[in-house]
Amino acid sequence: MTFLTGSFYPLIFGRHSVRSFSAQPVADDVVRRILDAAVHAPSAHNRQPWRFVVVRQGDLRSRLADDMAERFRSDLRADDLAEAAIDLQVNRARKRLAEAPVAVIVCMTMEGMDVYPDERRQSAERTMAIQSAALAGGHILLAAEAEGLGACWLCGPLFVPETVRGGLGLPDDWEPQALILIGHTEGTPRITSRRPVDEVTQWR
Repeated sequence: MTFLTGSFYPLIFGRHSVRSFSAQPVADDVVRRILDAAVHAPSAHNRQPWRFVVVRQGDLRSRLADDMAERFRSDLRADDLAEAAIDLQVNRARKRLAEAPVAVIVCMTMEGMDVYPDERRQSAERTMAIQSAALAGGHILLAAEAEGLGACWLCGPLFVPETVRGGLGLPDDWEPQALILIGHTEGTPRITSRRPVDEVTQWR
């Protein structure tokens, strides 16, 4: 594929989800640059409803991974999965969080967002805040790629928001949306296929 000189397209097409990281640390100034890219994302009403928690302490990541894993295990047991299959999924998820050099919890808050008297508009306002936080998370993934780092978006916090909020001592209005792992890539990331544009697009 041919790209425009100096364009950002190589960054887009070169980014892949990375789930295995080396033990090499990520410098604080690099993490700060990545987050600075995140806060330059567009947001609803420019209210910037994103909040971030950078978890670098290994023991804290391990405790959080353990707490999330136990809840994950309970959910999988409720789904009647075989114990061996449960162990495989839980241990894999726990290992990723415990071993990644940096974990960024992407949260959203309704603080500063508009308040409406009807459920229809208030629900839309909440969705707008969630979309804004997701856009900031997307900027984190691209900034990590630009820094030569690997990253992976995980949705686990959506299933255990109380566990994440309590384990990290977050304010009540910080609603965990995603967990982004960042670090130096170890091995070769698995490259997945993408649906063709014409398969997912209608032209009117």
